Amino acid sequence: MEPKDLLAKLEQKSQEALQGGGASRIQKQHESGKLSARERIDKLLDPGTFVELDRFKTHRCTDFGMSDQKVPGDSVVTGYGLVNGRQTFVFSQDFTVFGGSLSLAHAEKICKVMEMAQRVGAPLVALCDSGGARIQEGVMSLAGYADIFLRNVLASGVIPQLTAIMGPCAGGSVYSPALTDWIFMVQNTSNMFITGPDVIKAVTGESVTKEDLGGAMAHNAVSGVAHFATLNDEECLAKIRELLAFLPLNNMEDAPRIPCTDDPGRRDLNLRDIVPTDPNKPYDIRDIIRSNVDNGYFFEVHEHFAKNIVVGFARFDGAPVGIIANQPSVMAGCLDSNASMKGARFVRFCDAFNIPLVVYEDVPGFLPGVHQEHGGIIKHGAKLIYAFCEATVPRLTLITRKAYGGAYCVMNSKHIRGDINIAYPTAEIAVMGADGAVNIIFREEIKKTGDPQAEKNRLVDDYRDKFANPYKAAELGYIDDVIDPADTRLKIVSALRMLRTKQATNPPKKHGNIPL
Repeated sequence: MEPKDLLAKLEQKSQEALQGGGASRIQKQHESGKLSARERIDKLLDPGTFVELDRFKTHRCTDFGMSDQKVPGDSVVTGYGLVNGRQTFVFSQDFTVFGGSLSLAHAEKICKVMEMAQRVGAPLVALCDSGGARIQEGVMSLAGYADIFLRNVLASGVIPQLTAIMGPCAGGSVYSPALTDWIFMVQNTSNMFITGPDVIKAVTGESVTKEDLGGAMAHNAVSGVAHFATLNDEECLAKIRELLAFLPLNNMEDAPRIPCTDDPGRRDLNLRDIVPTDPNKPYDIRDIIRSNVDNGYFFEVHEHFAKNIVVGFARFDGAPVGIIANQPSVMAGCLDSNASMKGARFVRFCDAFNIPLVVYEDVPGFLPGVHQEHGGIIKHGAKLIYAFCEATVPRLTLITRKAYGGAYCVMNSKHIRGDINIAYPTAEIAVMGADGAVNIIFREEIKKTGDPQAEKNRLVDDYRDKFANPYKAAELGYIDDVIDPADTRLKIVSALRMLRTKQATNPPKKHGNIPL
């Protein structure tokens, strides 16, 4: 065959691969509000940087007439490129080819790119849009899923793994996303569930829509399975790029620094008035966070779930940090089961990838109640304790107001290896609030007085003076400094600069037994 004929054949094969399931199916994808698999990759990666792998690979199924239905690349596009100039690997399931169903060849392509990402030490982004296992291949497709699950686990804590659910994701296929670090979903066009509405109706009699069962908001706000809910494919892919900008390529690198254009010593006098003197009055902790971080830029994650705790990424002096903060405007900032799990998972991610932690504490305690106790608050609260105790990255805590009881211990206190612990003058560090403490300690004495309310008020004021303030803890060395709120940014930047060379290790062991 002449060289020109060989080149012509290459061009023909290439065009076949680019067309996926054909123009009409791509058009149908667009009509349903979704981009095609290749369009998604083009939006995710820096222009002109995508290098495709296995573009001519096809399935090997010969049953049910499948031998005559082979498409170059099968139902997934895999390869690598750059995001913000940094190496990233990607696979994008193609719903226009057999509904994006997973064949053994499909799984092999994914496994190859996963293994390459781990060897190279670069993030992996999964763009999922699949009808599930390819039924015609039987157990081979199930084997393919298991092969992927194994690689998800082996890569966990080694490279960042991000998943975008951009269409259907049902049955066993949901477990690969669940094993990754971050899950993005697109409202109205994506869903995740183990069993769909029809099966649920048949088995339990319950009627539910796909969106209510496993849509973006169901998993962002109710189950907590997903971390981001976006309006469309374009916003989803832009959010992935935004998150990757905070993350290191792998667990052996530091998170990427950028030039800082915000004065590290900038003061904010408004901070003196944000925390109310009334301990029962709420405020939004994000107002303090945004005031402190570089250029007021706080990238919140898991925004819709367990809103009594806030987590996300920001920068101080150009360097990424993970932020975890009690939210006094929701449930008074109490820790419950969901908040504990949300916080613990975030702490462990940051620790795995060398991202320092900055904690903003205003917590009256763990949420009481039968529902919480029977729901396992002891076990779930222990997850957050475990995560902080285990973390070896630089860790700083700022107590803005309440730090009561066991919750004081949990929120990165000095006693569980917090590196720098500072407080505002408004901080109240005690076993419990003054009112509750006086009711317990002086109940009988108060009853015997001529004016019980006046006596109680006097004892509450006395308790606050002696215990519910930051100075007793500072006297004991549990608080390193009590600061002027206006100097918050300066103090945090100074501490993080000092901690850049921190070295800490845990005892040698195969792994611990976190209370799951």
